[in-house]
Amino acid sequence: MRQQTEELIQTYYDRFNASDVEGFLALLTDDVIHEVSQGDTRTSKETFRKFLRHMNDCYKENAYDLSVMMNDDGSRAAAEFMLDGIYLKQDGNLPPANGQTYTLRVGAFFEIRDGKVARIANHYNIKDWLKQIS
Repeated sequence: MRQQTEELIQTYYDRFNASDVEGFLALLTDDVIHEVSQGDTRTSKETFRKFLRHMNDCYKENAYDLSVMMNDDGSRAAAEFMLDGIYLKQDGNLPPANGQTYTLRVGAFFEIRDGKVARIANHYNIKDWLKQIS
């Protein structure tokens, strides 16, 4: 199960980098829980779909230098990676976007159920991101 979980997480980020929304969603359970860094918790694959569309509209991001860790049975995993991005369009009440670039270190935590991601929690330094885009 550990190898399957590691492959699942790698595929998760490969599809994220490709902006493959439907391929990405295929890796999630229907009742997936998404805990956003400094934001509200979202539940369901449909809610995640809306989130991804919004993110792809406002940002162009690429995850790299991925390191995956997991527990013995592969039911929980963590990933640390670097994220390069371009801020394309103003996101809500955040500062205006004009193509600013940024690089962040990100941590993510996963719960795996039946070979799919059942929970994802992302964490990054929002103050650092705001500083980079200002």
